[in-house]
Amino acid sequence: MSRLPEHITSAESQVMEALWRLGPSTAEELVIEVKRSQDWGDATVKTLINRLLKKDVIQSERVRGRHQYRPLVERNEYLTRESQGLLDRLFDGSLAPLISHFAEHRKLSPQEVTRLKALIDGMDEDG
Repeated sequence: MSRLPEHITSAESQVMEALWRLGPSTAEELVIEVKRSQDWGDATVKTLINRLLKKDVIQSERVRGRHQYRPLVERNEYLTRESQGLLDRLFDGSLAPLISHFAEHRKLSPQEVTRLKALIDGMDEDG
């Protein structure tokens, strides 16, 4: 499962998230799962499935006479690529300005501050 996808749109990512949650699924199962968070019709979800097939980020196989879809990209791999893309586009690839931006424009909870400090401390110990 180590294929770097071409860009996955926000809408397509809804189907990917459903596949990552459910594992191999039929179109009907994906429609039901995606409808939990999106007010989309069956045709919209099926169109998104077809787009993902064309991008080679999901695969279809026949199981007991029905098409079943499974991701060819791991969620962590996708998150890493998208996160790095955001950093590169908006913050010249640097993490500190991203964190500063959020700290200045959004109040961090005490738990978030504690977690960030622990992450930084862990980085200091590793390197």
